[in-house]
Amino acid sequence: MENYEELITRQRKFFLQGKTMDFTFRITMLKKLQSIIRTHEQEIMSALKADLNKSEFDSYLTEIGFVLEEIRFTLKHLRKWVKPKKVKSTLATFGSKGYIYSEPYGVALIIAPWNYPFQLAVAPLIGAIAAGNCAIIKPSELTPNTSAVLQKLMNENFPSEYIEVVEGGIETSTALLKEKFDYIFFTGSVSVGKIIMEAAAKNLTPVTLELGGKSPCIVHEDAHLKLAAKRIAWGKFVNAGQTCVAPDYLFVHKKIKNKFLQLLKEAIYELYSEDVSVRGEFTKIVSKKHFERLVTFLHHDKMFLGGKYDSKTFIIEPTILHNSSFDDPIMKEEIFGPILPVIEYEQLSKMIDIIKSKPKPLSLYLFSESKEVQQMVLNNVSFGGGCLNDTVYHLSSPYLPFGGVGESGMGTYHGKGSFKVFSHQKSILSQTTLFDLPFRYSTTKNALKKVKMFLK
Repeated sequence: MENYEELITRQRKFFLQGKTMDFTFRITMLKKLQSIIRTHEQEIMSALKADLNKSEFDSYLTEIGFVLEEIRFTLKHLRKWVKPKKVKSTLATFGSKGYIYSEPYGVALIIAPWNYPFQLAVAPLIGAIAAGNCAIIKPSELTPNTSAVLQKLMNENFPSEYIEVVEGGIETSTALLKEKFDYIFFTGSVSVGKIIMEAAAKNLTPVTLELGGKSPCIVHEDAHLKLAAKRIAWGKFVNAGQTCVAPDYLFVHKKIKNKFLQLLKEAIYELYSEDVSVRGEFTKIVSKKHFERLVTFLHHDKMFLGGKYDSKTFIIEPTILHNSSFDDPIMKEEIFGPILPVIEYEQLSKMIDIIKSKPKPLSLYLFSESKEVQQMVLNNVSFGGGCLNDTVYHLSSPYLPFGGVGESGMGTYHGKGSFKVFSHQKSILSQTTLFDLPFRYSTTKNALKKVKMFLK
């Protein structure tokens, strides 16, 4: 098992020189990253195709284009973000001025997953660079082609004392976690997130955990059904359901269930064709282990649509299971695949109570035209973030911090959130020397009485 102490020592030494905190340096590095991605766009797409069979459209929309937009947004706003923020003073601190300084943590560890192997490695890196940190990136070994491209592009274009990509499996992650970092950013499963947090606790290292869980999608009786069907079909089956914010299961109102399922079937055929193997662009399941786990969920007695799979290509076609229940094995864990269980409901309040009884999900989606129904769900259910009358797209907005709550994660990023998550907010009170308020000292006559006038 390799020792990474020397690499981290070099990065910390480079960080302490103060170069990464220079505003011009940050801008230059972000523009360099932007140029590298644009220049090697086809190479990145080829790697994603080899690892996950991603189409060029999906690769650009969900990976390359996503991070280019993050860089563009950061370049546009970074000057304003790095400036100390002036805040109001209180009567008790009369004569003073208050400021919040955003300072980098130092050396950050970014551990990326395999489902969006380029985006989920580079998006946090943008925040780390913008905030003025050094970074070590550990991509997933389950997407070796993308990991190799990441290592090549980063390590050939950035000095290792600033940014370094380290390839390897579990043993590499284990070795890295034994070292002392100043910040750890992890995207992955709940089970591994617990391991990350335990390791970080030994050095009291702050962490961001972007995890997952079973994200519900609700189709109420007053929903725009045809549009809901298309948006759910896309959100669930893009990347073959291997998306942390994909609708994990569907709650459909009894009154419209049959009609909606027919529309959902039509939407799937429109987006992905009746036979995904013919077009050849449907994303494959990442590994044999994950593929075999998903196949166990294909119970044909509840099959409404799909169910076919290819053990050679690891392709599972879009599948709908109707008449599902929370007693089914598929409802015991996050699916992370192109299988969508459908559960019928009648009373909104009972359905909300069921969701509330489960671990807090990363996302929730509600399709309803009623403001009252929307507010009832939003005000009564805790979840990381989500959409009304759409799926997944909330994470595309740099104005909306993205992250989980409870078992679905902690900490948020994207846009300014990425800058903030890699920055410590340092509070400074600048006090005047033109005068001194005597009642702040106990030796002053009637000091307590005067203090109570201000602090009550």
